[in-house]
Formats: sequence, structure tokens, C-alpha cells
Amino acid sequence: MIIAAIDIGSNAARLLINEVKESKGKVEYTKLNLLRIPLRLGFDVFSKGEIGAERKQMAINTMKIFSQLMAMYKVEHYRACATSAMRDAKNGQEIIDIVKEEADINIEIISGDEEATLIYENHVAEGLDKNFAYLYVDVGGGSTELTFYENDKMKYEHSFNIGTIRLLNGLVTPNIWEEMKYEIKDKIKSKKPVVAIGSGGNINKIFSLSKTKDGKAMPVSAIKKYLKEMQNLSVEERMQLYQIREDRADVLVPALQIFNNVMSWAEIKHIYVPKISVADGLIHNIYTSIIDKK
Repeated sequence: MIIAAIDIGSNAARLLINEVKESKGKVEYTKLNLLRIPLRLGFDVFSKGEIGAERKQMAINTMKIFSQLMAMYKVEHYRACATSAMRDAKNGQEIIDIVKEEADINIEIISGDEEATLIYENHVAEGLDKNFAYLYVDVGGGSTELTFYENDKMKYEHSFNIGTIRLLNGLVTPNIWEEMKYEIKDKIKSKKPVVAIGSGGNINKIFSLSKTKDGKAMPVSAIKKYLKEMQNLSVEERMQLYQIREDRADVLVPALQIFNNVMSWAEIKHIYVPKISVADGLIHNIYTSIIDKK
């Protein structure tokens, strides 16, 4: 079965195409293609309230390409979900209508809480040590999703309007930070030690730079180290020193600030970075829905 997931975030749009097979009671997910386009919708939306003409056309063109790729791979099922930027855009529905007409893709605007649930759909914590509790932390351009997992159950999920592009635009007030701090200290409690599970391109990059072995937890001290190093560098200096693109270099520091605050307030010392995303969660969600209907 060929399944595709489209995640239209505040910083980038992604198309993930997987082949999903069930063998001997185990479901296997094989990645066939992953395409990321840095649309950066949040830069328009969070400053002007809507997606400007240039990025609007970029988004439409991107969906046309995604549609063609899905046809080439003979995709049988898909979901296309838009998150924080499209939620806030005054012309979000207009773009959705055009994409449906010109690319034949149905885009759903999902809530922050559903976004958090989709990250959880990857079920990473289930395969980890049961002697710990786990906090999923997904940092995007427009929002940060937290999901707390303990004793084989999801105990808490919440979406905060704290994202890398919002921070770059000076749109995260002290009150919003205080709300996140209060929620973390009030809800993320366990008799077991709490470990984080990080997702998003920024934490993936930091994990790679840290040279932590795959499958091992990265110490939070690495986040503090790179935050201290990078915040004193220009975007151009970060690009050169760490060999990263501009659309990653500018959002890395605000992402590190968010992760650092969350880890500090939750008193977490280690973070797993399994390279999961909303798109991966969507693939799992689509497959589960299909199986449940049979």
C-alpha cells in the first residue's frame, strides 16, 4: 500500500511517500520519497495576517508538484494537513480552494492539539524504557506541541503559539512564555525520571552536529552549548560554520531557545531525537484509519 502525507508548516511544506506492508503481524514503513520546500508562510502570516501573493503562488505551485509526484508513485491514500500559519492566515481558505481546483489536493487545517497527537502517532515512547516518562516536544515555525506519555498512556497534550518564526518576528510575549512555564510545571509531573523526545528539523540538525549515536539520548547540555555558540553569530556565520542553509540558520537559535526553556522547566536532562515528524505521524494515522475500517 502506497501512502502519502503532506505537512504544510509555517516554515516548510513536506511530502512524504511511504510503502506500508504488514508481515507476520508487524507493520513495516518504507520511505520512498521525502521532498521539503521552504515556503516560509509564517513570515507573511505572523507579520501581515495573510499569505502574500508571491508565497501564495509558491504554495499553489508546490501542491501541483506534490500532486504529480503522488500520481507517479501511484499513491492510494493521502492526507494533506496545514498547521499554525494556515490556521492564522486570513486568506487560508482561499488558497485551499485554489489548490483543490488546480492540484486536486484536499488540504485540512488542523488544530494545535491534533498536531501534537500526530507527533504522538509515531509511538516512539512505547519502544523505550518503561522506567521513564516521556515528553514529546515538537518545535515548528508557528507553534510548539507538547505531549506527555507515562505508564503506557498519553497523559497530556497542548499546543502553544511559540514557534521559531514567531520568535524571529518578536511576537512571543512574556505572558505566553509564562503560560508555557506554568503548564509544564503543573502538568509534567511523574515519580519516574522524565526524558524528552524531540522532533522537527532544528533538533534533528543539533542532534547531527552533536555526534550523538543514533538510538542514544542526547544530553540537554548539548542544546545549551549550541545555543551559547550560535546566538552570538550572524545568520551568514552560522551557515558557513555549520554548513547549513539560510532557512535553517535563521530559525536554529529560536528553536534552541524553545527547547532549552522546555527542558529547564520540566527538569529534563536528556532528549531522544528519533527523526520523526508530523508527516510520519500522518502516515501512521492514515494506515491505522484504513485498517480500522476493514
